[in-house]
Amino acid sequence: MHTGENPGLILVSPPLNETNYHTWSRNIKRALLSKNKLKFIDGSISKPSNNDSTFEACEICNVMVLSWITRTLAPQLADIVVYIDSARSLWENLTERFSKGDYFCISDLLQEVHSIRQGERTVT
Repeated sequence: MHTGENPGLILVSPPLNETNYHTWSRNIKRALLSKNKLKFIDGSISKPSNNDSTFEACEICNVMVLSWITRTLAPQLADIVVYIDSARSLWENLTERFSKGDYFCISDLLQEVHSIRQGERTVT
């Protein structure tokens, strides 16, 4: 384990909540990349078999990444995902849950944009 690789470390703030997924996600990816751990969430590393010599080290890194991500979640979110054991699964869960955005808000904004006019002429 390298200096600064502590499972209690808080990598980014503010914590993820219902409104800041995209900013939070970008910041977490940067932080994990700086620690050479991005592969644990992006799917480019596969879990070794139990008898592989790298299994234990991989498990330790996975748990560390899980801890880092969990510590950047709002408390009510951390309680929901506490039983997820894979950093990749946690990342996919959070992406599925929060990356969609607020469809009603987006729809209202699009409707507003399409109704903008200059006098009698549309902006387009």
